Amino acid sequence: MLDNEKRAFIAISENKEIYLLSKMANRHGLVTGATGTGKTVTLQNLAETFSKMGVPVFAADVKGDLSGVAKTGGNKDSVVKRVDSYKLKDKGFVFEPFPVQFWDVFGEQGTPVRATVSDMGALLLSRLLNLNDTQSAVLSIVFKIAKDESLELIDLKDLQKILEYVGNNTGAFTTNYGNISAASIGAIQRGLLQIEQDGADYFFGEPSLNLDDLLQTSGDKGIINILAADKLMNSPKVYSTFLLWMMTKLFETLPEVGDPEKPKLVFFFDEAHLLFNDAPKALVEKVEQVVRLIRSKGVGIYFVSQSPSDIPDTVLSQLGNRVQHALRAYTPKDQKALKAAAQSFRANPAFNTETAISELGTGEALTSLLDEKGAPQPVERAFILPPEGQIGPLTAEERQAIITSSVVNRFYAQSVDRESAYEILTGRLNGIQQEKEKAVQDKIDEKARKEQEKEQRAQEKVDQQASKQRTKMWGAIASAVVVPLAKQLINSFFGGKKRR
Repeated sequence: MLDNEKRAFIAISENKEIYLLSKMANRHGLVTGATGTGKTVTLQNLAETFSKMGVPVFAADVKGDLSGVAKTGGNKDSVVKRVDSYKLKDKGFVFEPFPVQFWDVFGEQGTPVRATVSDMGALLLSRLLNLNDTQSAVLSIVFKIAKDESLELIDLKDLQKILEYVGNNTGAFTTNYGNISAASIGAIQRGLLQIEQDGADYFFGEPSLNLDDLLQTSGDKGIINILAADKLMNSPKVYSTFLLWMMTKLFETLPEVGDPEKPKLVFFFDEAHLLFNDAPKALVEKVEQVVRLIRSKGVGIYFVSQSPSDIPDTVLSQLGNRVQHALRAYTPKDQKALKAAAQSFRANPAFNTETAISELGTGEALTSLLDEKGAPQPVERAFILPPEGQIGPLTAEERQAIITSSVVNRFYAQSVDRESAYEILTGRLNGIQQEKEKAVQDKIDEKARKEQEKEQRAQEKVDQQASKQRTKMWGAIASAVVVPLAKQLINSFFGGKKRR
């Protein structure tokens, strides 16, 4: 919530109110805690607070509970009691709805969100396809060939077609691009079949997401963009790669703004451990680079996970604003994680941080936010303020009404399949096939013509021989019949004259 002085009021303890400085909000953050300790409510609290600051928010809704932010809160007695006990209404607390834009890769619980294969890039696709280094190198070559030949890779069928094209012509490409093995092409094609079964084919296509549509406000509130991720979470690698793509695209697209008074966008990455599970070194380095540099683009990234140990140290060190809910230490590994979490905070002499983490109740947390100089403040034990929007999901009808009325939904609702690599290569291959068929037919026609000429010459020879035979025959007839008859007639004629 924002208090009466427009400060971001996040949590409250017995003797202190905890505020998040808007100028430090783009220094990123971390929300951690075991399942059921209140992370989702904290996420909703932060999202609402940023919205009231006029900052757009993007958040993945893994459990489906976050949609209630679009409806007026106060639907739970426990929330109302807590608001009254802290006298929050006197400080500026108001139960109210927030402007929301729902997104869904599958287009079922929100406006479809898509990206092109080219936008995703070879590095992220390699992770999505679970490729090794050699196979990743071949995929990078395929992308380079597509670029050099002006072949747009929009959806998965474009990628499948160019893989077929490159695989059938490896000899022509090896000299300029390096070795392209049939085994690597086959591995990539198998990976494509797998991610299609995981639903990734819904994500690739056009119209692709315009990041400006995530940076919108409604009145003086930032729009809270909610990605329906409950179904997407069935394919963890697709989910994490999609969110990493969004982070990367924001980093590569948005202009530098320096150190603004408040962020241009706050991005929540729920279940953040999925991003780093089995991630290759190159990918972790990419995440570290994005997190380190994106704050100068005015973007704050807040990771949400169970334990700080889920996040690599190189990334964890970039996350300045921290909220730690309870952790339970049942095993030696859990105890080690709990101790590491405690050591990540600046100590407060008033209590033992490690002990406090295991004692926290639901909705209670340890907080350490950045001060005006960007330094972490000593850890505080406090209660996270309840959300002003509804806790819990909207009904399907309420959600659909918001989706239908959305202006951006009209633009993204229908996919567009324009000419790209698939159509161009199909046409090219069809042309080659037609040329081959024409060449074969020309050979057949040429052979038939030669056969016909041969038969014609043979017939002419037969005809000539027959003509000679006829001439000879008539000559013989003439010699045997006509000549004697002619002589006889002449003799008769001239012999008769003499007698007269």
